[in-house]
Amino acid sequence: MSLDHRLPAELEELRRTVEAFAHDVVAPKIGEYYEQHAFPYEIVQEMGRMGLFGLPFPEEYGGMGGDYLALGIALEELARVDSSVAITLEAGVSLGAMPVYHFGTEEQKREWLPKLCSGEMLGAFGLTEPDGGSDAGATRTTAVRDGGTSRSSEAESGGGDWVINGSKCFITNSGTDITGLVTVTAVTGRKDDGSPLISSVIVPSGTPGFTVGAPYSKVGWSASDTRELSFSGVRVPAANLLGEEGRGYAQFLRILDEGRIAIAALATGLAQGCVDESVRYAKERQAFGRPIGANQAIQFKLADMEMRAHTSRLAWRDAASRLVHGEPFKKEAALAKLYSSEIAVDNAREATQIHGGYGFMNEYPVARMWRDAKILEIGEGTSEVQRMLIARELGVV
Repeated sequence: MSLDHRLPAELEELRRTVEAFAHDVVAPKIGEYYEQHAFPYEIVQEMGRMGLFGLPFPEEYGGMGGDYLALGIALEELARVDSSVAITLEAGVSLGAMPVYHFGTEEQKREWLPKLCSGEMLGAFGLTEPDGGSDAGATRTTAVRDGGTSRSSEAESGGGDWVINGSKCFITNSGTDITGLVTVTAVTGRKDDGSPLISSVIVPSGTPGFTVGAPYSKVGWSASDTRELSFSGVRVPAANLLGEEGRGYAQFLRILDEGRIAIAALATGLAQGCVDESVRYAKERQAFGRPIGANQAIQFKLADMEMRAHTSRLAWRDAASRLVHGEPFKKEAALAKLYSSEIAVDNAREATQIHGGYGFMNEYPVARMWRDAKILEIGEGTSEVQRMLIARELGVV
């Protein structure tokens, strides 16, 4: 008996649909957005109309009734053309909407998920802090219960407000014109041993005291939205607590475990995009009277690049399959994220080398891919963190 790794018909249809969208809609326009460091609202709105933001959510909340495998398929195809668009989808789904879906009350789900699933609204995930980085447990942002009430009535809020003070950094999708909420982690108390109780709180955009910084000037992902956030006496209803008080850190670890699968799919797409562009260029570029693809040195580079992308695809799909079937997936997600992000960097480097001087010109997609690749080894858990997680799952620690 052999294993069949081919996609079922409905997922293959999704893959082809997103592939066509990426080439026909994203590719002709994204270079200009990238150069101008502008958010591609038009493209994102079209993604919303296609249902991409609702892929892994139930239809009762406005979703498409799919799963994380479907989301990964879409992310990979988008990233084969551009990572800024792909990370906007990834962050909007995995980091923006998933916390509400997994941990929200029924009222919270019905209030927020339909707009998040339609792409009418983007959500953000406020975990990282200026002094935190990989040490997410060192949260300094605080949320304190106060007896006063905000714009919602005391009955609706469960009595009183959360008053939030602190800051977050490197937050994707946090400052667009369609950002509707940021879920933030904050210290809401102390355990008996003095360690912090970290909780998750939904903060709607436009709440007084919630300030969104200017867009960062980034090396890559130049058409995505990334900003610093500050909270000064921000009041939200007590009912905006997401899940149980004191469980925010555990909740966000679960979200990050899932998100690593999505990032792995995105990284695989970038790696495959490097192959696509390099094969095309190797056939067209003439040197010494023949296409450069006739040279064994180029052929071997391309073969190694394809091998990496193929192996990366198997890794993220395995992790996604385990998640979909309710099996343990933490180790497999870390493996997929680690491998895919590192080979994306390798493929981007080789693609730039194959293109020569043209690979250093921003008009060529591989230049964007080279700039976009490095963050994949850092965001949603650095390569060092992934190795630590894998070692723990092996029982070394």
